[in-house]
Amino acid sequence: MELRRRPKGQRLISLVPMIDVMLILLVFFMVTSSYLDLDMVPMVERQDDAPPAPSAAPSDAPGLVFVRIGADGALRVGAQDLDAMGFRALLSERLAADAGLQVLILPSGHAPTQALVSVMDMATRAGVQRLRIVRLKEAP
Repeated sequence: MELRRRPKGQRLISLVPMIDVMLILLVFFMVTSSYLDLDMVPMVERQDDAPPAPSAAPSDAPGLVFVRIGADGALRVGAQDLDAMGFRALLSERLAADAGLQVLILPSGHAPTQALVSVMDMATRAGVQRLRIVRLKEAP
């Protein structure tokens, strides 16, 4: 008696499990990664035909100065890069117009601590009473 085995059909290699694993990994890395890198977010600058008047307020809200400290310690108010003297002059001018001026400071994550302390010192010496440091957090 001769027994013959049935010929086995060729097995198909399915890509579905690999695709499932890749999608799960993609979702995992998207959820656990951080998209908040302030050094990559440029400040918005207006592209007007005429240059802004020097007496124009650099921030949009009256009674508010928003200061950004870059990774190199440079100060930026609105679309203007300022040095220490320019920042003091701006604060003096704005405080003369509004005694309740509020200064918001947004330091970069890589900004030197000394730059933050210097900005706070300049603001308090100019007479600013409402000073805040803004720190952006990632969403939970």
